[in-house]
Amino acid sequence: MSTVKSSKRVTTIMMAFGTLVMLWVVAAFVGALHQVNWQVGELARQYMMATGMLKPMHTLVDFYSHIKGIEYLICVAFFVAFPIFFKYVNKEKRRVTVNN
Repeated sequence: MSTVKSSKRVTTIMMAFGTLVMLWVVAAFVGALHQVNWQVGELARQYMMATGMLKPMHTLVDFYSHIKGIEYLICVAFFVAFPIFFKYVNKEKRRVTVNN
């Protein structure tokens, strides 16, 4: 019986901690939205600028290099996905006979 009580206690503690973390996240998100005048797009832009996902491009060469990098990633994804798709499409279908 004590294991049931202890597991319920651990579950309650974990739920309380999760609730506190969720409240903190919601408060931080609402505060950040308030700071950028409730504009979700501006908040996303500031986040991407702060984390380095979005960098200012000053020249055409910067822009072209960025686009070529993305193009190479798309090509690699295609070269991985196409053989898998090809095997799936050309898979031999087995006939199943049903005896009555």
